Amino acid sequence: MTLVEVEDLDVVLGRARVLHGVSLRLERGEIVTVVGPNGSGKTTLLRALIGAVPPARGRVWRAPGLRIGYVPQRLHLDPSFPITVRRFLDLPARVAEAQAEAALRRAGAEGLGGRQMADLSGGQAQRVLLARAALHGPDLLLLDEPTQGLDQPGAAGFYRGVAALRDGLGCAVLMVSHDLHVVMAASDRVVCLNGHVCCEGTPSAVSAAPAYRELFGTGAGGALALYRHEHAHPHDHPDHAEGHARP
Repeated sequence: MTLVEVEDLDVVLGRARVLHGVSLRLERGEIVTVVGPNGSGKTTLLRALIGAVPPARGRVWRAPGLRIGYVPQRLHLDPSFPITVRRFLDLPARVAEAQAEAALRRAGAEGLGGRQMADLSGGQAQRVLLARAALHGPDLLLLDEPTQGLDQPGAAGFYRGVAALRDGLGCAVLMVSHDLHVVMAASDRVVCLNGHVCCEGTPSAVSAAPAYRELFGTGAGGALALYRHEHAHPHDHPDHAEGHARP
């Protein structure tokens, strides 16, 4: 089932054309990662998907009634403000205890409910944000550089939690990252973005694509072994990367 479809999208911010001719489709149950260097338009694409920035050209279609959960790059919280994880999950509206516990468990944050948010490690804080995003059973999870600042083992653990959430909720996941290591192998499909879609396909196909290697070099492929994303459900994406000529 298609949840989001982007067709020939241009986004202009100020005088800069940030995205040009971007097309993308998200299906229920798949994990898609958008990779690209800093300034390639990854976060702008997320903002366009949720309607926060208007298209200059093209269209963004969202399934009627689509529920979206969002995980930001980091939590901006005053460290002097005392709030437990459990109270944080009640913002902006209270949730049932069983619902909160289930969300924490699915996100790999079980047992953190009584901890102060300010005392959490970076990885723990991101898992709590993931739990909060998944509280109300989203159809689509959007993650914006969710492992920034984490080491590779920490990132691998986080992405295993993402995969477990996807399996439990049956949702789609769209992640954006400039980190080419663990995130590549945590995905069903990878889209390489640099203002436009350079190439897309399975992680192994994209890591071997000329357009990808032109942007990132040849050293990222070995990182696929750090985390193998295994699942039983089928996908229809062919094991090859589709390249797109630069405008």
